Amino acid sequence: MADLDAVSEKLALALNEAGMQRMVARVMAAFLFSDADSLTAGDLQAQLDASAGSISAAIGMLRAVALVEPAIVPGSRRAHFRMRDDAWSTLMTGKNATLGLMQEIAVEGLTHVDPGSPAHGRLTEMADFYRYLEVELPALMDRWHASRGDRR
Repeated sequence: MADLDAVSEKLALALNEAGMQRMVARVMAAFLFSDADSLTAGDLQAQLDASAGSISAAIGMLRAVALVEPAIVPGSRRAHFRMRDDAWSTLMTGKNATLGLMQEIAVEGLTHVDPGSPAHGRLTEMADFYRYLEVELPALMDRWHASRGDRR
């Protein structure tokens, strides 16, 4: 169990170094490595030795990006959560709105900078990149689902 905890903390550290808030990363790792079908905020609080508020905020963040969802546990009066079965593909397809927004912001920014300026070059690159992702990501996700035999 100590080895599993070490790997879980290693993942949380890597996610934190990549920009994810530390507690969100730790909670996500806890969901990933859990053998339980679902976890409560209390379970996470005890496992991670964290405050109720930080656990609640982390669950809220993970729910907002569709990695975690409520789970029904008959007979339980506590709120249970589970990692979505399709968490990773849902996260990527859910990001399409963000991709469009980033592209819009870059295009709008282009109207406010000089055409020959370094900012114009950077914003053009940003707009082109997000436009490319917005076009290519749905096909990539379709191939991912097909490779797994998903019927979506």
